[in-house]
Amino acid sequence: MDAYPAGSLDHNVPFLLVSGLSSASAKSTPTDPLLREQGALVRSELPPIESREAKTILRYIREKDATNLPWNSWDPSRRYKFKIRTIGREFLLPPRRARLPENFEEPLSPPILHSPFSPLSPGSSLYPDGLIDTRWLEKHQELIPSVCLSFYSLTSDSTVATLHDNQLKTDINAVKNAIAQSGHKCRLVVVILSDQSPSSVGQFQERLENIKRATGLDPKTSLFVLPTQRAEADLDNAVDSVLTAVFEQAVEYYRDLGRHSRKKKSRGFAPQPTVPPTTGTSHTLSLQGWNVRYDFKTAIFAEFRQEIDVALRSYDQAYETLLGADVLEVIPGWSPRFNDARLLADIIAIRTLKCLLWMGQSTAAVRRWQAHHDRIFDLVDRRGHGTQNYGWKAWEARWSAVMANLIEKVQFPELDPSAVLPYRLPEKTLSAERLQPWEFLHHQGYWYRVAARHLFNRRKLAMTIPEDDRKPPDASAPSQPKKVYGYDTYMCPEPHEEYPLDGIGVNHSQLIFDHLMLARGEFQRRHQIRTSAELALEGCKELERMREWRQIMDILTPLWRTMAFRTEGWWDIMEAVSWTLRSAAVEVAQKDLIVAIDWELLNRGFSRRPGWHYDITKSLDGIAVNGQPVINIDDEHVTSFLEVSFVFKHEEGKAGQSCPAQLTITSNSFPDAAPVVLEAIEVEFEGSLRTIHLNHQATSGQKPNPLKLRATKVTLVEAETSDGADSDDASQISSQTNAAILKGTDDLTLLPGQTRVFEMDVPLREPGDANASSIQVSVAPKSFVLNYTINIQETNSVGLWYSQSSARKRITRANPHKIKILPRPPKMEVRLVNGLEQYYASETIRLELEILNEEDADAITKLDIALYGESAPGYRVQVEGGTERSSMAGAGESKLDGISVGTIPNSRSVKTTVTIDPVDGPVMFDLMVKTRYHLATDPATPIIQQETYHLNIVNPFEASYDLFPRLHSEWPNYFNPEDIQDPSDGEEAARRPRGIAQKWALATRYASFAQEDLAILDLNVNILSTHGAVVCKTSKIQATAGNGAVINPKTIEEAEFEVIAQKLDLDDRSPATTDLSFIIKWRRLTSSEDVVNTTTLPLPRFFVTTSEPRVLAGVSYYSPPGSSSPSDPEPQLLFLDITIENPSSHFLTFGLMMEPSEEFAFSGAKTTTLNVLPVARRSVTYRLLPLVRGAWIRPTLVVRDKYFQKVLKIIPTEGMKSDRDGVLVWVPPPEDEADDESGESSEEEQSEA
Repeated sequence: MDAYPAGSLDHNVPFLLVSGLSSASAKSTPTDPLLREQGALVRSELPPIESREAKTILRYIREKDATNLPWNSWDPSRRYKFKIRTIGREFLLPPRRARLPENFEEPLSPPILHSPFSPLSPGSSLYPDGLIDTRWLEKHQELIPSVCLSFYSLTSDSTVATLHDNQLKTDINAVKNAIAQSGHKCRLVVVILSDQSPSSVGQFQERLENIKRATGLDPKTSLFVLPTQRAEADLDNAVDSVLTAVFEQAVEYYRDLGRHSRKKKSRGFAPQPTVPPTTGTSHTLSLQGWNVRYDFKTAIFAEFRQEIDVALRSYDQAYETLLGADVLEVIPGWSPRFNDARLLADIIAIRTLKCLLWMGQSTAAVRRWQAHHDRIFDLVDRRGHGTQNYGWKAWEARWSAVMANLIEKVQFPELDPSAVLPYRLPEKTLSAERLQPWEFLHHQGYWYRVAARHLFNRRKLAMTIPEDDRKPPDASAPSQPKKVYGYDTYMCPEPHEEYPLDGIGVNHSQLIFDHLMLARGEFQRRHQIRTSAELALEGCKELERMREWRQIMDILTPLWRTMAFRTEGWWDIMEAVSWTLRSAAVEVAQKDLIVAIDWELLNRGFSRRPGWHYDITKSLDGIAVNGQPVINIDDEHVTSFLEVSFVFKHEEGKAGQSCPAQLTITSNSFPDAAPVVLEAIEVEFEGSLRTIHLNHQATSGQKPNPLKLRATKVTLVEAETSDGADSDDASQISSQTNAAILKGTDDLTLLPGQTRVFEMDVPLREPGDANASSIQVSVAPKSFVLNYTINIQETNSVGLWYSQSSARKRITRANPHKIKILPRPPKMEVRLVNGLEQYYASETIRLELEILNEEDADAITKLDIALYGESAPGYRVQVEGGTERSSMAGAGESKLDGISVGTIPNSRSVKTTVTIDPVDGPVMFDLMVKTRYHLATDPATPIIQQETYHLNIVNPFEASYDLFPRLHSEWPNYFNPEDIQDPSDGEEAARRPRGIAQKWALATRYASFAQEDLAILDLNVNILSTHGAVVCKTSKIQATAGNGAVINPKTIEEAEFEVIAQKLDLDDRSPATTDLSFIIKWRRLTSSEDVVNTTTLPLPRFFVTTSEPRVLAGVSYYSPPGSSSPSDPEPQLLFLDITIENPSSHFLTFGLMMEPSEEFAFSGAKTTTLNVLPVARRSVTYRLLPLVRGAWIRPTLVVRDKYFQKVLKIIPTEGMKSDRDGVLVWVPPPEDEADDESGESSEEEQSEA
């Protein structure tokens, strides 16, 4: 849109003039000197405000300038839009009426003067029959503000307040009167800044009322008071409120102007000019012309008011009237007014498009764009200079670019580069219609591309201009007829300037290139790669015309390297890009690019270029070359005329053997191309295979074999090469390492259309998957070295195998470049000599491994041992005749790698011992033993033998426990002098326990879960910890198993221990607990006697002292001395001792009541009361005469706490038991019955044995 006059297409927003906040001396003045001379100067005598708050307000107002905002209404937060200009204290308004021309005789009646911008004024460029021009738009956009916003300060100094207020009133009235005398209707709004806060500004209310009455300004619309002593955000909000009120005044101003235009149109007659025309056509503007002018003005004022729908209707009326039969149709095509009317039609059409896009009617805008094009085409073809000339094509290009500019201004979110679709969907009102693809609104790149095509045609038509018309006019022959009337020069140069005989003229290539690059940028941002590449190529062809070689390189080089047309087979596009880029590369001497392009263009898939040598060795002929540059390219960026494949004959092979393979290279170059002599071929592998190097060795005295298929056998030998052999860097040379490769030689000359097959035996080394990954061919003429790498891709197509005898092709399999290398079958045996089905926790596991070499040669061997499992323990490995190595415990594994075994001779074995540390609980482990070795006769082929052994470790024992109370013989005594603590005893006395002691019996029952007999060496109970200031001691009640006593699998044994707990302090009566563990020392029967395994079984926590009273029952037996006959056995007495312990600090009273029974007779108090002192115990004894023998009797004794009326449970001790109803006492049978019973039981045991 820049081609149109300035301001003619600008978006109209209210023009706001801000004065008093800046000291700038710039004035808003007309560009016409006559208008400046006749203009009205509006000046204020007061200086501008220079305070900090004034600068803040000025910054905020400038930020609200809407000149560069997008042309849309999608920002609802903006309540107003202004075109803002800040000035000092004066500005110039254009004259309201034009002066009479000089040397003009005044008529008898006074003449009617009109605006200097009107076609009625003789001084106007439109006089007498012009429609409207951009000067009128400039008047309302740049010269006449809708509102003049003036800022003044209100002093708070009371000594000068009256003087300052009088100056303020005088200045405001002077500005107001100057604006009124100018004849313009622009509004004056005054803002008075006070240095007070909003809460204290009320003290100046009387002064402000006086200013308001003196100036006649409305405080709601024209006079505002703004206290500045507030936060910056609050100040911005206050200014925003002022601008909102000012916007309403501006809208009202433009509404009055629009109403005035409609009123003049409604009069129905054409006004008369100030002076009747006497030259030219001598006719004035017709009524329909005035209607066009009035409708255009009405639309412009509606735009100022942001009433876009109203503006659209007025534009439509002006457009239809302008292109109707009464305006443009009656203007001669040779008249300058014809082009002026065309310009106005374009401006109205563009503004109509802007209104439609503003309202979101994108499809309607595209249709209107096409309708204007067709209508102007018809008009120019009928009444103008026709459409088959460069001028019309220039207009078409401009018209397409206008649409792209409008889309950029509107900024539709649907056309953002991140959007999915490259076009905008039609509006809902048109969704039911069947639309053509070009009726959708496409992004800017589409329209720039269309403009570039029209510019192509413009250049084509410009080149057809005859030489006579390309000569500049001869100023010395004014009578010479002008021949350019046959050309359309609307907004474009004359023929002699468009395409002159001498000189440059219009740079069509630059115009085309600029539009193509604009289009390419839009397509690239939307990832439309193919179209952007096409546009880049077209643009580079224009750069080629301009000989801008470096620019071609910058554009085409990245495109050529990453061109998707290669994989898609667009050979013609590839060829065009390559030849264009090569031309530029030759001009800038880009040697690597020249060689790479020539290498690619050798393919006969391209069209043959006449006269081209098609010899890769001549690529750099005529180009200065320093040294021999090395050029590296690959098939990822450059295609080639070579087809390369690598095929293994077999899908699988074994390490240590070799596999036949074929390397096939086919040349697809042009038949008349020069033969290509490959310097070397290199095949790289993924896996354990070594790199293959084939070097060229020319056949002496023989010409290359012209056969289409030529197969040769290549012998590969091992050689060493340096990894950094091609590096010139000294630091790299110092770090070179030798690598083994496979080398071979052959004649590597390749004729056009020939297929070369190189068959070779590839030695297989390490097991695993291997495949040919890339093949590099090298060409090394004198001027350069070219390395071309071809990556071998995965494919499902079958491979080909060429037979040397019959040269026939045989299909093999898919993915023939892969091979699976199987391990060499190992003949090394690893055996576990002393393996067991089950191992036990807490024992050291000792495993003996035997490694037997059954190979035909000596083996150099190493061991890798790993133990896998949860919380893997550490272990030690001892190789026979070697040093011991150990491994630390690990969370999931414990490994030892590289244990040297040494050389194992043929048919000999080596023993290795693995000792695993004890574990605490049941667990499963996997012991992996890997033997890595190579034969002394073949050190390059590693062989692996691996064995895995499962170790099941279980707990050998499980146990259950019971804790029974017992009566302790010791009890603390207050009156014992030995228990008195002497402070001089020191720490030894402090450590000696003085508190209450209680005795317990710990009964354990343990079972063997082993699968074999185990020898029990010892049983014990350990005290792990105590809680509650207590000292515990344990001891064995009876002799436990020992000295190798055997426990059978699934059998249960018992053991009983004594636990004595004593509080440290007698005053401490809190309960105490202890943690114990049951210790079993054992060994296997097959182990040596010095082996002792210890299994520790944790016991639950037990309470060993209590603070509550307890009642203990004990029993003893008495038989009278002397023998008794069996017929009259002597009765046996039982002594039942009832002991009450009171560990508390209270005096307690207990009642005891013994009930008679039919099972026994007793002697003692049936009912008695027992008083127990604090920290004391008392005992009561009952003598029982049992009436039965060999049975349990139940003494019915009740012990009751007298105070709490609580019945205490009687706790049995040795020789007693209890149930729900109380305690039970065992009465032994007579001795003879006991002997008989024991004899019978022994006989039964013998018979069972």
